[in-house]
Amino acid sequence: MSAHYNHFKSNLRDIFFNLFEVHNIGTSVLGTPSFPSMDESGIREILSTLEQVCSSEFSKCYADTDRNPPTFDGKGTVTLPESLKQVLNAYYDGEWNKLEFPEEMGGYGLPMSVVWSAVELLSGSAPLIGFYTLGNTIARVLNSVATEEQKKRFLPGMIEKRWGGTMVLTEPEAGSDVGAGRTKAKHVGGEVYEIEGVKRFITNGDFDLPENIVHLVLARPEGAGPGTKGLSLFIVPKFWVNEDGSLGERNGVYCTNLEKKMGLKGSATCELTFGGKVPARGILVGNVHDGIRQMFMVIEQARMAIGVKSTATLSTAYLNALSFCKERVQGPDLLKAQDKTSPRVRIIEHPDVRRMLMQQKSHAEGMRALCVFTAQLKDRALMIKNSDPTKHAEYEEENDFLLPLVKGYCSEKAYDLLAVSLQCFGGSGFCQDYPIEQYIRDQKIDSLYEGTTHIQSLDFIFRKILRDNGKTLQRVLGQIKQTVESKEGGDALELERQTLARALGDAEGMFHALMGKMKDSPYHIGLQGNRVLMATSELFIGWLLVKQSVVANAKLASATGDEKSFYQGKIASSRYFCQNVLPNLTLTRKLVENSNLELMALDEACF
Repeated sequence: MSAHYNHFKSNLRDIFFNLFEVHNIGTSVLGTPSFPSMDESGIREILSTLEQVCSSEFSKCYADTDRNPPTFDGKGTVTLPESLKQVLNAYYDGEWNKLEFPEEMGGYGLPMSVVWSAVELLSGSAPLIGFYTLGNTIARVLNSVATEEQKKRFLPGMIEKRWGGTMVLTEPEAGSDVGAGRTKAKHVGGEVYEIEGVKRFITNGDFDLPENIVHLVLARPEGAGPGTKGLSLFIVPKFWVNEDGSLGERNGVYCTNLEKKMGLKGSATCELTFGGKVPARGILVGNVHDGIRQMFMVIEQARMAIGVKSTATLSTAYLNALSFCKERVQGPDLLKAQDKTSPRVRIIEHPDVRRMLMQQKSHAEGMRALCVFTAQLKDRALMIKNSDPTKHAEYEEENDFLLPLVKGYCSEKAYDLLAVSLQCFGGSGFCQDYPIEQYIRDQKIDSLYEGTTHIQSLDFIFRKILRDNGKTLQRVLGQIKQTVESKEGGDALELERQTLARALGDAEGMFHALMGKMKDSPYHIGLQGNRVLMATSELFIGWLLVKQSVVANAKLASATGDEKSFYQGKIASSRYFCQNVLPNLTLTRKLVENSNLELMALDEACF
């Protein structure tokens, strides 16, 4: 793959299908008092234009930043490759940053379902854009939690001057155990503190494009208690920001190391040192000690972004593999394999290749369905925030419930299936002539950062299920049950509804067994949590694909040409997933029911 190879293949048709045919945002969301300034044609134009820019411009930096990653001078400065600077400047010059800002911040005020669809296009073509423009997310969070004075001080620079932004949690000794962090904050007057400590794995902790970088840093004030509850959140700018918003002197936060990684090499993953010879001054966010709740507003955005990034990577990998399989000629048709004179065929005509392609297609489309469904819950919550507080709270709870599925399942499953994408290429896929090997290296981090997969599992079970005594779980499962019992799609989808009904029963049995075993020991959740997260995700995706089949089946009769093939493909994805993936829940249920603690009793010398 050349340094300027256009690797990206989008699936804008499926994005539009999700937005306008499944969720009908053109009539139910756009044009409402919450989103008055946009209609369907406008959104289609925005996303279509973005897709063209992603394909023709943004994707150009993908391979080059892998081959020519950022450099560190050992004195605190990280320099980006020119190809990445050009793409980032084009992103801002095109005002694509305004997609995620509300109108009050000078943005377009788009529904989150549209925003995350745009993120899919961006992260599929050039995922580094999302990292180096994290300042957008930091600005939105500060707009929610900062004091009015802090907003006036920092937001103009972050929005208008393209300042960078980081989320600073991880420490060398603490890792994922954020509450074990040792970084200290000493109060020096008013809302100003001096921060002292070392943070690690800080995405884009330093880079030479913006005039300033705003670090959001978790630190423990003197006298604060242990664990996450004792942490507060501070704004620590690279260059001090005066009260009028102008830049002051260099602040005491420096990059002291640049990690060398297996993938995502274009993202500068930094060790940051706060304090020392030059004090690192920080400002207490909101002038209140509420750090972990405030930081979770960023974390939740990051987790959603990771799920969308994984989905985008699998989708473009699948479409690259599909294109290759339609062109590559190798071997005879299996029906004529005994005839040595039979012609060679394109490999898409081989059964195993078709199996691999449909495996990728059904999961990529299912993961996209999960991401868009989760995002549109935010839209609907906003629309009824004042008129129906109870329903508003339910939508927010369901969105929160699904985040571990989006992040945990999509990141894990995409990595598994990227290996299938590579397999379609044979030995060629192992070479840099094609983008798949870089996809695999770049995507693996998705299951590791912002909470490993098992952290997502523990969050899902303890915080999303047990904390509200399973109320949100039961409400979500009730929606799946309604699809089964209402016989949506008629006789044409009877098989899908039957497999969905069995999977639902297996999921209910799985949860019942796990809750019972937890009373014996929480080790059962530790041993089975990932299985439960994966199984729940596949149940939910299966349900969403069946609902998509209902829509596709209704439109199939009048469709022709490419549109007919598209709807047939949607039905095929759903049927494949129901027949080949949902039966796994039966095994998962049995494994959970038969769970024991023998592994925990085993002497470690046996490992």
